[in-house]
Amino acid sequence: MSYVGPDFDPPQPRRSRRPLTVALAALVPGALFGWLVYETVGGTGGDAKETAGAPASSSAPVSPTVSEPRTAGHDSAEQPSPTPHTTAPDTTKSAPVGSGPLRGKVVVIDPGHNPGNFKNTAAINRKVNIGTNSKECDTTGTATNSGYEEARFTLDVAHRMRAILQRQGATVKLTQDGDRPYGPCVDKRARIGNEAHADAVVSIHADGSAVGNRGFHVILPGSVHAGAADTRAIVAPSRELGERVAGTFVRVTGSAPSNYIGGGTGLVTRTDLGGLNLSTVPKVFIECGNMRDSNDAALLTSGAWRQKAAQGISDGVASFLKK
Repeated sequence: MSYVGPDFDPPQPRRSRRPLTVALAALVPGALFGWLVYETVGGTGGDAKETAGAPASSSAPVSPTVSEPRTAGHDSAEQPSPTPHTTAPDTTKSAPVGSGPLRGKVVVIDPGHNPGNFKNTAAINRKVNIGTNSKECDTTGTATNSGYEEARFTLDVAHRMRAILQRQGATVKLTQDGDRPYGPCVDKRARIGNEAHADAVVSIHADGSAVGNRGFHVILPGSVHAGAADTRAIVAPSRELGERVAGTFVRVTGSAPSNYIGGGTGLVTRTDLGGLNLSTVPKVFIECGNMRDSNDAALLTSGAWRQKAAQGISDGVASFLKK
């Protein structure tokens, strides 16, 4: 995710060298078991503990690190899968809708950004009302050093999630499916979930932070009551959704919570995101990893790992909906 734009202001994360045991103690219950398994088997794609995480509170607004400018160059240290741009086959057309444990549930998946945003900068730079203030319609997102775009990653994971959740009987709607030249804007993305009366909404992203910053984090809505924004009714259910997603993401992917934001919990609360501030239904964002770190990029560009990511997020959503 590009952090210069509509919902993301440049942060100044603080470094901390707190012992790992403190971070582990702060993990959500569902994530703790997966983290211990991760430590036991040695993790996936490297050791995420080498860099101390920022001492961010899981209940305080935090802004992630600004991504580096998008480049077309190739990082020799990065080792993506042989076919990083492969999109998951869409099997949802034949999936039985209306039967299964999630029958009657509506899930909205929000693939962050849009591959066409790069060609429509004037449109995505226009300001929209996010309730508390105005921000740009959307951003281009980030990319790996080899050029694999966040927008392509998010849409691929969204397709995989749609297939998984539809097989369980859920009605699934995407905010965009590569069927529009850009966007939609962040306010429209929120409205799509609201108008669908979604039982859960997940916005898929990947970070664009500094090299060495690794792991995932789930962004939760903070309590906002100003202008057109009123999140008070969704704060508690969104936190439960986020905790479940974080726990299952650890278990299925083997990835560790972020080592640079969230204080080791994998959870961050923010009040500056239009996509969350304008939501009237339970909603979270997930940053699946850091595209600018070669180790995380190797995971994000792997089709097999993206399938795990989709399964982990979907399992968390299903757990929340079955409660």
